[in-house]
Amino acid sequence: MQYISTRGKAPALGFEDTMLSGLARDGGLYVPETIPTLSAEDIRAMHGLSYEEIAFRVMRPFVGDAFTDEVFADLIGKAYAGFGHDARAPLVQLGNGHFLLELFHGPTLAFKDFAMQLIGQMFQEALSRSGKRVTIVGATSGDTGSAAIEAFRGLDAVDVFILYPHGRVSEVQRRQMTTPVESNVHALAVDGTFDDCQARLKDMFNHFDFRDEVKLAGVNSINWGRVLAQVVYYFSSAVSLGAPDRTVSFTVPTGNYGDIFAGYIAKRMGLPIDRLVVATNQNDILHRCLTTAEYRPDGVTPSISPSMDIQVSSNFERALFEAYGRDAAPVAQLMAELKQSGFSVSQGALQALRESYDSGNCSEAETSETIKRTLAETGELLCPHSAIGVKVAEEHLAPDTPMITLATAHPAKFPDAVEAATGIRPPLPPRMSDLFEREERVTRVENDLVALQTLIKERIAH
Repeated sequence: MQYISTRGKAPALGFEDTMLSGLARDGGLYVPETIPTLSAEDIRAMHGLSYEEIAFRVMRPFVGDAFTDEVFADLIGKAYAGFGHDARAPLVQLGNGHFLLELFHGPTLAFKDFAMQLIGQMFQEALSRSGKRVTIVGATSGDTGSAAIEAFRGLDAVDVFILYPHGRVSEVQRRQMTTPVESNVHALAVDGTFDDCQARLKDMFNHFDFRDEVKLAGVNSINWGRVLAQVVYYFSSAVSLGAPDRTVSFTVPTGNYGDIFAGYIAKRMGLPIDRLVVATNQNDILHRCLTTAEYRPDGVTPSISPSMDIQVSSNFERALFEAYGRDAAPVAQLMAELKQSGFSVSQGALQALRESYDSGNCSEAETSETIKRTLAETGELLCPHSAIGVKVAEEHLAPDTPMITLATAHPAKFPDAVEAATGIRPPLPPRMSDLFEREERVTRVENDLVALQTLIKERIAH
């Protein structure tokens, strides 16, 4: 299995090098050269299997010879052993034909744990074999950072630097990043937005001297390994509702587009998905693009769903690559235009996007109302991001086709917003009950590439 860049100028790589590289050297994102397919019988055979067994069957074709079957199965087992629910990703019924996929039972209470815990295991295995050391730098709007730190803290062969927008994440999200005591973990509060953090991260990857000097590796959702791990719960949830003999739809709270693109990969692999619905908050550039063809950033408005406060959705590039028939030239052109003022998607590509994706948006007031109403009607307490998914999903329900909405984080990660909507302040799980008593360790940094690079080089030199 080889991986190619969405911009067409980087060499094809195998799975392990793709995973360790993160971003391609031409600035593009890696995608599989071909997408493996599973037959209806293959999918039917997943009925009754554990999450780990389904994960092995879904991901194995993408991994090639990077790991033996025995080693890969062991890595998957270790990745999910610490989850707080035996089903790993349980389904809860909200209403007639509407289900919630709870993806917050991992160690940091967010869906990012599904990918990051496995990425951590795969990095550790690959680096221990090679004897190499890497510097992981990630940008986060809240959840990726804590999930990455949890996965990599204390590992001998890795230094982890997480860039997050100062003052623009929830207190729980911040403390999950700033309270680990391991010396290989570094939380960096950047003066700017998530888009600024993500832009500086890409600048580092495109500065090849720095990239090579510090042996830079990335675990943001630009990393193909992240997307691949997220494909699994589309299969596990659809199978539990009758796939492949029953078609299902999914609604996904969407920021950086990695989670919804994982659903697209599942569909291409043969999972009978009817609709993939992109749910956005008030920073609804993706909804605007899918309805008007115009992708033009106009600034980020802070919200109670901070993980979706994004205007430059990195993984949308992968969706565009597919929509343009895997032609890298127009994708590279669009990404160049994005650096100026934005771009317009061609009519043909827009039609291709609309064949795969629907979309909707949700205001702040609608988010709070959905949290309040869902609790009253179903007893389920939602985080703001999951509430956005539920509201948009309700607008896309279809008879005879179950809708699965992805619940991307535990409500306790956003206690202020949940309490304002319901009067209930959701408690953290017992294992995290002392989070607010732990000492924080954080470095505030200006939104400047040289300042960030200098700090990283100083830290890894000691």
